[in-house]
Amino acid sequence: MTTPPDDILDALRRMGLLTGSATGAPLAGGVSSDIWRVDLPGGPVCVKRALAKLRVAADWQAPVARNLYEARWMRRAGQACPDAVPTLLGQDEASGTLAMAYLDPACHPLWKDQLRDGHADPDFSAAVATALVRIHAATAANPRLAKEFPTDAIFHAIRLEPYLLATARAHPDRAAALQALAETTAHAKRALVHGDVSPKNILAGPRGPIFLDAECAWWGDPAFDLAFCLNHLLLKCLWTPPATTRFLACFDRLAATYLAAVDWESPEKLEARAAHLLPGLFLARVDGKSPVEYLTDERDKDRVRRPALALLAEPVERLGAVRSAWTEELAR
Repeated sequence: MTTPPDDILDALRRMGLLTGSATGAPLAGGVSSDIWRVDLPGGPVCVKRALAKLRVAADWQAPVARNLYEARWMRRAGQACPDAVPTLLGQDEASGTLAMAYLDPACHPLWKDQLRDGHADPDFSAAVATALVRIHAATAANPRLAKEFPTDAIFHAIRLEPYLLATARAHPDRAAALQALAETTAHAKRALVHGDVSPKNILAGPRGPIFLDAECAWWGDPAFDLAFCLNHLLLKCLWTPPATTRFLACFDRLAATYLAAVDWESPEKLEARAAHLLPGLFLARVDGKSPVEYLTDERDKDRVRRPALALLAEPVERLGAVRSAWTEELAR
């Protein structure tokens, strides 16, 4: 154990969660925040402080105000699906810091770690879809929530620009298609979006999935969340090839479970937007600002590029067609 940074301790004091000193330990996290376990007299808490410059090779800046909207997402999502969100304990807006319940990794394993090890459970994927669509449906039914999330600029800075627009610069022959995807996504305003529904941000808790890291919270297109998560299930086929059949089964269950519960718009229209987005996000994870760390071999990157570039040139309307293009590539 060590002493957390002074600014984190100061933020906890301003939240009224700490009166004296405390020890803790840094936690492994994403590229966008400092995350600490801090041991308070009443027990451990998890403290998260947003960074202005993300920890990636590219120059990727993002407003620290996103921490405010992450806390708002936790409150609103928790109302719709209480078991799917950590308990929010406090927030210090001035420093971009929030505190939440600490969830013991021993009984809350990370979904990404399970997938890496080849443990791909379609039932858990269905549970992810059920929780996600409940949050989307509950918020779509209350469009007044849009005013709580004036985050278009943040979403552009940490999602549309580094994923779709940066990839457009890397592939001038598909730039028009990727720019059009960014434009369409930016203007599809339907529900409260998490923005980073990735296995690295989902815990497999005793009562089901728990979503973390809603720094990209945005009132926008729920198809983005669906496509973003499905994207990872396809990519994992190159990370742990022996589990490919199970990853694809997870893809199928997640997509089918989610689409069956869409009630705020035509499921077919939402699926079409997700199917258009998915190849762009797929390509972004090798040629955008945030490439996945486990694809380092150029041959694997080319396997991602081939179907993604083809689907950007000739978009499909169904997620199953994207899956089929990927399975054809895997069979080459």
